Amino acid sequence: MAKETHEFQAETKQLLDLMIHSIYTNHEIFLRELISNASDAIDKAHFESLTNRDLLEGDDAFEIFLVPDKESHTLTISDNGIGMNKEELIENIGTIAKSGTKAFLEQLKKAKESGESVDDKEMIGQFGVGFYSAFMVADKVTIVTRKAGEQQAWKWESAADGNYTIEETEKEKRGTTITISLAKEFAGDAAEEDFTDQYKIESLVKKYSDYVRYPIKMNFETEEIPKDKDGKPIKDAKPEKKTEVRTLNSMEPLWTKNKADIKKEAYNEFFKNQFHEWEDPMEVFHTKAEGSVSYTALLCIPAHAPFNLYQQDYEPGLQLYSRHVFIMDKCKDLLPDYLRFMKGLVDSPDLSLNISRELLQQSRELKVIGRALEKNILKALGRKLKSNREDYEKFWNEFGKSLKIGVYNSMYSGSSDTREKLQDLLLFLSSKEGKLVTLKEYVERMPESQKKIYYATAKDKETIENLPQMETLRDKGIEVLYLLDPVDEFCLETLHAYEEKPFHSISRGDLDLDDAESQEVKKETEELQKDNGDLMKDIKEALGDKVADVKVSSRLKSSAVCLVADEAGPSLSMEQAFSDMKNPLFKAKRILEINPHHELFGRLKALHDAGKDSQEFKDYCGLLYTQALLIEGILPENPVEFANKVAELMAK
Repeated sequence: MAKETHEFQAETKQLLDLMIHSIYTNHEIFLRELISNASDAIDKAHFESLTNRDLLEGDDAFEIFLVPDKESHTLTISDNGIGMNKEELIENIGTIAKSGTKAFLEQLKKAKESGESVDDKEMIGQFGVGFYSAFMVADKVTIVTRKAGEQQAWKWESAADGNYTIEETEKEKRGTTITISLAKEFAGDAAEEDFTDQYKIESLVKKYSDYVRYPIKMNFETEEIPKDKDGKPIKDAKPEKKTEVRTLNSMEPLWTKNKADIKKEAYNEFFKNQFHEWEDPMEVFHTKAEGSVSYTALLCIPAHAPFNLYQQDYEPGLQLYSRHVFIMDKCKDLLPDYLRFMKGLVDSPDLSLNISRELLQQSRELKVIGRALEKNILKALGRKLKSNREDYEKFWNEFGKSLKIGVYNSMYSGSSDTREKLQDLLLFLSSKEGKLVTLKEYVERMPESQKKIYYATAKDKETIENLPQMETLRDKGIEVLYLLDPVDEFCLETLHAYEEKPFHSISRGDLDLDDAESQEVKKETEELQKDNGDLMKDIKEALGDKVADVKVSSRLKSSAVCLVADEAGPSLSMEQAFSDMKNPLFKAKRILEINPHHELFGRLKALHDAGKDSQEFKDYCGLLYTQALLIEGILPENPVEFANKVAELMAK
């Protein structure tokens, strides 16, 4: 087959340009990325060989081999892993299908346009585009690869000029060899960073890849003075050059060591290398258990949530080992989905090496380990919440949404147990000092007369504080939880109550305030509702099916109108959330509440008395309803008509 020239996708071109112009400040990190990729490729070959031994072609001595060459100014990284065929080369290297390049660039652009500081190292790690880091130090990158079980090998090559070539080639064994033709500033004795220097490469492997579980080997050239028969150096003899193969990494799995002997820095480097992360983990859990099921677990909470954590293409799960031998990469059955952000591994001698995925899912041992891990993680989070609030809030800001989704999803699984486990870990922004609070903290400072936990929903704090429904509660000093994420209200609705105190939206039903002043206002409102029954009925008739009811309001002070939802059905914010998900079936029963003490109420009464069928009365009804919609952050169905009606009234 003749050499084919392909063009990189536009997003990949952009990424390569960023790499060439040093998006990283730490160039040496490229070696860790390529070694990690090689280790992953060997993992895949090993896993596939469990059910198809022939794939190994008699070669089960897995290894990664490094060849720095000063004369050719190249560095070569070889592995005898799974390898790639032509289609996989194009899919994994030439396009954005696997790399996440497009999402990375969009996030980078968004951050820079908003003026936010950008940690490029963190973002590279998040979006999994580490292979391209080779182009930070390379003038050209060449890949020669042969997929296990196939005979045809392929050569891929690019100088990061917007194109790459693919052609057939020969390769004796399965696996992948990447040759980096180093730019002059990264090769040779005059280079500031010489990646052809064997001692430099050795130190980088020790620094970043010491715990890779396959041997990382390299030929070492040494000089030695010849010795006589007594083992003494021969005087005036010229040094002799010798070559020896050295294994550069310890390969001792970190998780098998005693916790007391492991420094924090070692955990951090292991985490970054093992899971392709760029920042130290937020938290590390290293546990060992012996009993009916024995296991060791090394789990981490990453510093930041990956960009696609809540998207369908995100693959949660922990790595599984049996007696230090890798058996599965993404085991989703160990931890509940609300802990999908956890990264780590579990090593148990009680798991079979040859167990199928289907049997593994039903494994009693796996269920025992999973329950224990879940319990340990939640206990640790609870301790952090009590002992280090600042760190817990950092965790919450990154991963709190997962716990809230966990509470909501428990409604479908029927697991009240999950709700009980998570309710004391939840945080919500509060009207009290504008800080995050737990439900327990809220309830502990409730006045005795308050029977409900009040909350408000909106896209931001400022919108909630400007809601007319907040006026009465603010004046009475009643604390309100601010729900700023669509999942928040679903979470609280699923909990229903906390310590027998039901949750209550300030935009739903009656506020049910039990103090004497509120009872007096309620009584007065009931009388006004009775006295103005015909007016309320005719406003509802003018609005038609837009509202379920129209009432005199007991919750408004200075505002003319507000929109609330019926107690029984979905709230207005829930309706909006379903609408955003293209599910219009869930509609809130909208109730228009009008302030009887506002001057507009008198105007409305006068227009009604003059003739309930007049166009002006109907226009006022429509304008009040639209005003209530806008206060809730809901756009009117016909903005042009609304603007014209306002203009007409202003012209009178």
